[in-house]
Amino acid sequence: MITTINPVDGSPIETYSFTPDHQLSALLNRAVAAARRAVDEPFADRADRLRLLAARLRSDSPTLAALITTEMGKPIGQAIAEIEKCALTCDYYADRVADLVAPQAVDVFPDGGQIRTRPLGVVLAIMPWNYPFWQVFRSMLPAIAIGNTVLLKHADNVTGCALAVQRLFDEVCGTGVLTTVLLPPDRIGPLIDDPRIAAVAFTGSNRVGAIVGARAGRAVKKVVLELGGSDPFIVLSDAEVGDAAAAAVRSRFLNAGQSCIAAKRIIVERNIFPEFAEAMVAELGKLVVGDPALPGTDIGPMARADLRDELRRQLHATVAAGAEVLVGGAGDSGPGAWFTPTIVEVPDTYSVAFQEETFGPLGALLPVGSAAAALTAANASAYGLSCSIWGRDLGRVEQLAANVAAGSVFVNRISESDPRLPVGGVKASGHGRELSSYGATEFANIQAVRTAPSARSSR
Repeated sequence: MITTINPVDGSPIETYSFTPDHQLSALLNRAVAAARRAVDEPFADRADRLRLLAARLRSDSPTLAALITTEMGKPIGQAIAEIEKCALTCDYYADRVADLVAPQAVDVFPDGGQIRTRPLGVVLAIMPWNYPFWQVFRSMLPAIAIGNTVLLKHADNVTGCALAVQRLFDEVCGTGVLTTVLLPPDRIGPLIDDPRIAAVAFTGSNRVGAIVGARAGRAVKKVVLELGGSDPFIVLSDAEVGDAAAAAVRSRFLNAGQSCIAAKRIIVERNIFPEFAEAMVAELGKLVVGDPALPGTDIGPMARADLRDELRRQLHATVAAGAEVLVGGAGDSGPGAWFTPTIVEVPDTYSVAFQEETFGPLGALLPVGSAAAALTAANASAYGLSCSIWGRDLGRVEQLAANVAAGSVFVNRISESDPRLPVGGVKASGHGRELSSYGATEFANIQAVRTAPSARSSR
């Protein structure tokens, strides 16, 4: 059984039963049948459905956003923005379906040559809770756009959102295109092994990602892993301090800091560090912490009490190793998964808050002596998901960006996903890409076709 919990006060929301084995097999067969139908579906029809899906997301946004807020505590304004981002992504792929799957002519004279993009079949998507709609759309909409279907195993604490996603797809795209299944961890491995599953997408922790990747590897199945991040946010001495500080607060504390691409390690050249730290503390003080259902709230509770407890451990270990608390750090009492937004100054790159991924409202600041030292500190991590660099001298910034070990680099902007750009990491942050054309071809058979002249002339 799964019981969802309201993180505001710890009260139960709803209880769900796991999908029984016989029903799981039937749902998987339905997804396979839908994938076979999609192979011959006119591209224009698929594009129309994606546009209808965008329209439904927008019309149902108040209800869907409220569900996100109730299940994982995201402030309602941010939840509404999440639904709109899903709708924008539907529009993006609706406009590009034909281009994504159109055969590409290749000159292999005297023969005829083509490269075709063919769907693989059913993709098992194992998704996290922090963006319960966006993570599904970001990872799986490109795969669906080229003709795959999806079996969704979502995080237990957002089960209501997972079922709402399926209802949208059932009503707009037809049954079998995206199907939610409710499973305990011990049933996921056998599902990965099932020959009806063609590929696997996983977003989540490194520990579980390694298990999923190993299981998919044994079954010789394509797997895309979007894992953790401990993203550096580099502020150079010529940066506009006020703008950079405001951006650092937004990046670190959006969604209560529960984002893979949040600014978790904030690295600042020492000659501007006092001014920057003061500005960042002031910016954090402007944010409203409170009931996530109220429109004016900026920071709500964390999604679960166990996640809050883990962040407390990381904070205490960081302070015990010599970090100074600049703001926050107070213990939270009462029901719910609350954590006081906190900023600490760490003495070195060895602190827990610098070496581990901190998935919550805890920012770690590190002063460094130069841009070269900032680069060294940024790369002193097992992770390599994204990076944000701030400075006026774009030549110096670009040189730094070229040497950061990260899947994405943002210059004078916070890290954020966009359907036009690929998303993914290096090192312990995983492999493979989501979004853009790259996200579509991750779950495709890139098929080469070469036709001899005699065969062409006999058609």
